[in-house]
Amino acid sequence: MSVQDDATFTLSMSLPMERRLQVALFVCPGFFLPDNIGLQTVFGTLPNVDLHLVWKNRDEITGVPRFTTRATTSFSDCPKALDILHVPAIPPHIMEDEESLAFLAEAGGRAAWLSGVCAGSLMLGAAGLLKGYRATTNFHLHDQLAHYGAIPTRGNVVEDRNRLTSGPVSGGFDLALRLVGRLYGDAIARECELEMEYAPEPPYGTGSPELAGPELTARSMQRMAPLIEATRQVGARASRRLGLA
Repeated sequence: MSVQDDATFTLSMSLPMERRLQVALFVCPGFFLPDNIGLQTVFGTLPNVDLHLVWKNRDEITGVPRFTTRATTSFSDCPKALDILHVPAIPPHIMEDEESLAFLAEAGGRAAWLSGVCAGSLMLGAAGLLKGYRATTNFHLHDQLAHYGAIPTRGNVVEDRNRLTSGPVSGGFDLALRLVGRLYGDAIARECELEMEYAPEPPYGTGSPELAGPELTARSMQRMAPLIEATRQVGARASRRLGLA
């Protein structure tokens, strides 16, 4: 089962899009909704896309911030041949959930494209899917990519072979549009960007450590310290589990 097409919000492209895509977005209790929104918006408004929200079951789950939803597809029912498998930021304990890791390792090994936004990149790494790949995540956790055998690389979106990773929120839209370009060509991706009027103009210009400066960045790191440490401990255990430590 997938999120069904709604003709009201399906974009009509000037070029044919006859190929039907299977796109799976990982969800779980505590997942960070904004990191899925980019993919869900871009691919959910394209014709001929089966969009799956995937979790262990289809019980009601609560995401962050204050978002209640249900998966549309269970791990066992997820299509075997995925064009895209995408992971948003998730709580640290999910990064050690054996059933989730097994699903991602298996499905990710077959998927044509893998993508992760924010801590979703670390989840891909925890499933053993980033060894030897350049990758990025949000700046609070960037150095932790090394726990998973990834090559930490700065950039809004980092693409290495069939893996795309990005920072949070707007990075998910940038990543999604890149994937449209890879799967359908640049002309379709340009149309999608225009139809969404995707032209961010941040009001304060502090959306990265380089822009924000050291003082504001230090305060942000301090506020996030408990989460950073919890995630670091998970990464250290994962490094031993993956035979990297």
